[in-house]
Amino acid sequence: MSASPNVVDVTVENFKEQAIDASMQQPVLIYFWAQWCEPCKTLSPLLEKLADEYKGGFRLAKVDCDQQQQLAAQVGVQSLPTALLVKEGQPVDQFMGAVPEGELRQWLGQYVEAPEADPYEQARELMSEGRSAEAVPYLRAAREQRPDDAGVTIDLARALLQSGDADEAFTLIEGLSTNDQQDPRAQGILARKEFAERVRDLPPLETLEQRVEADAGDGQARLELALRLVVAGGELEALDHLLHLVQRDRERRDEAHQVALQVLGMLGPEHPEARRYRQRLFQLLH
Repeated sequence: MSASPNVVDVTVENFKEQAIDASMQQPVLIYFWAQWCEPCKTLSPLLEKLADEYKGGFRLAKVDCDQQQQLAAQVGVQSLPTALLVKEGQPVDQFMGAVPEGELRQWLGQYVEAPEADPYEQARELMSEGRSAEAVPYLRAAREQRPDDAGVTIDLARALLQSGDADEAFTLIEGLSTNDQQDPRAQGILARKEFAERVRDLPPLETLEQRVEADAGDGQARLELALRLVVAGGELEALDHLLHLVQRDRERRDEAHQVALQVLGMLGPEHPEARRYRQRLFQLLH
């Protein structure tokens, strides 16, 4: 028995109720399969995934033909797998054999309304690819749908911060409850504001770059350059300098380590480069 509300096992006894009568409320895809059927091993999990993805757009009614031979014979099933789509009590289409996912989606699209894409999922995918600016409009839409979801607000702030709009990002995080502000991602954003305060009296970015270029062993200039880079949005370049200090500057090792952790918190766990830098930092420390 499936645990999904969108998938039901059908027998001779409940066929009319679960397949025919149910099709008056939503399309029902009656799926005839068997344990020994090799193509079914590919198609079964795909159909179950789509039934959940469509969130009630259709019901998957599974018929185990080894256990329900009489029912399969009544319907006239001649080969496995076979899928029969029923709407309002009437069969409208069918297919046989294992169908590739793309073709199956196209086939379903003729009869079943596809679910609306979740803007939050779209945004998280974009952020995982480092495309924060593109994720911002999706996150704004998600926040309108879930105004009380602190996670959405934090991700919007992160995307804004990584896109260069620090002021709005800070405002969003400062508007969260004290408890929600303890989220490591929120802490990373608040740390960015702290960085802005820390670099206020430091030399300009270009000056620090020149100092490090002229003297690679100038640890203080390298540390200050890393801080400047964070504020300027160059977190990855800043991490390179900080890991250099962790590895080669005993005097500034601990401070560089703490700053690196703050920067990684800003990037968040989904950033495509964050894991690599975390691993490098761990290796240097151990």
